[in-house]
Amino acid sequence: MAMKKDSKFDQSGKRSQAMRKLLFSAIAALFIAALTTALAAGGRFAARGDDGRGDGHDRDSRGVYAIGLWGDLPYSDLQATTGVPNLIADMNSQDLAFTAHDGDLKAGSGTPGSTTPTTCSDALYTQALNYFNSLKAPAIFTTGDNDWTDCDRASNGGFSSLERLDHERAVFFSTPFSLGQHRIFQEVQTAPICLGVSGNVACVENRRWTIGGVTYASLNIQGSCNNLCDTAPDPAEYAARNAADIEWMQETFDEAKAYHSAAIMFISQADPGFDATDATRGPVRNPKTLAETDGQPDGFQQFLLAMRDEVIAFEKPVAYVHGDSHYFRVDKPFLNSQGQRLENFTRVETFGDNQGNGNNDVNWLKVFVDARSREVFSYQTQIVPANRTAVPAPQPDVR
Repeated sequence: MAMKKDSKFDQSGKRSQAMRKLLFSAIAALFIAALTTALAAGGRFAARGDDGRGDGHDRDSRGVYAIGLWGDLPYSDLQATTGVPNLIADMNSQDLAFTAHDGDLKAGSGTPGSTTPTTCSDALYTQALNYFNSLKAPAIFTTGDNDWTDCDRASNGGFSSLERLDHERAVFFSTPFSLGQHRIFQEVQTAPICLGVSGNVACVENRRWTIGGVTYASLNIQGSCNNLCDTAPDPAEYAARNAADIEWMQETFDEAKAYHSAAIMFISQADPGFDATDATRGPVRNPKTLAETDGQPDGFQQFLLAMRDEVIAFEKPVAYVHGDSHYFRVDKPFLNSQGQRLENFTRVETFGDNQGNGNNDVNWLKVFVDARSREVFSYQTQIVPANRTAVPAPQPDVR
């Protein structure tokens, strides 16, 4: 009988122990769920996983988040030592899923006597890498003509453009992760269809990632006629990279459709020109045929024609972010072959250097992203208070 009683006690004890484990597991699950909900509500670094290396494919969560866009900076010692650090501090003070610099790490020509890097020396890219890695949020970068295609100018040090692009690929794009203190994993165009000094190489600067129901992609599209004009144009390099860009763009639309993304945002450097209204800032082209009409080599028509077809077929919002012509604007300049506006396409040009007018345009653009909203993207300029020059920042109201 004693043995039987002990057996019952043992069984009861095991059941009690199992119940305690089950209760503990349930409490732990509730705690984790509550913590996850709280973090999601805060919205900070929405693309980041627990290890700080989010996979860049946060497709299911469709909450509102914000991103930061900037580019064409710095262009002077003042901007390099004061303007850009002020901008980065302003970005770091806000909750951003990621930031993106759309190219041009310097002015078009070196500045004699400068104390910061203004030619295409290795120090230029080290300076930029330090900027990007001082950003708390994941930092995206796409190359600009001033930091590779124009490096063959004597005023930039007379470098080989292809060698400088190879160098940028090694410095900024050596892993599938973004830059920044927190990183996201990105898809990379690994096919060896671009050109480097030694022949065909992977177009590792072309990246893609999806966050909160929106697909993003960077593209190596450049000013200086997309490397078809200026000091040492390179038609072979252009042809290979242009084909790669078109392929990456088309694959981005395919992926966005497969993921049921609510919108797409492309980020590149060049202002390709979309019509005949802006001869002071970009290429002039027939808006129906998209052929350039200003006598310059046309490094953009093929890409624009291919993108126009995809934009029309996609139907959902498409944003095209670029720098290059240094004029902040958000507009809708893209027309179809009948001259009708493509309602779902928005061109976004970030702030760029405007030091020639004595105005320090070291500012950025905040984009709110809501995949559940009709237009998905909404735009808010961020004029960095410490960088205001023409009109001082207002003083706090002490009333």
